Amino acid sequence: VQLQASGGGLVQAGGCLRLSCAASGRTVSSVAMGWFRQAPGKEREFVVAVGLSGTIYADSVKGRFTISRDITTNTVYLQMNSLKPADTATYYCAAGLSDWGTTSLSDYRYWGQGTLVTVSS
Repeated sequence: VQLQASGGGLVQAGGCLRLSCAASGRTVSSVAMGWFRQAPGKEREFVVAVGLSGTIYADSVKGRFTISRDITTNTVYLQMNSLKPADTATYYCAAGLSDWGTTSLSDYRYWGQGTLVTVSS
């Protein structure tokens, strides 16, 4: 599975961005897909995952971020609204070994290259 993330950029607080993750090798509906992020100097953390387990959001993004999958383009999207400076990070999409979405980094085998999101105050 190969993943290509895009859509990051600079946005003011309160603004929105949509990240894309184009997948090849597996259909995005057949495996768990997740988004993680890593801020400078911090560990990579879970943001959201979708799979047969349903959709799981980190508390910090619940109500502001939405994950979706487009089977026709084999792409996963992350719609981010009401962005905060604390959301500044490099965002990574990931595909799991199974179709059960989890919050654990170790359950994801394939990773995209990351796309930088910067939210200014």
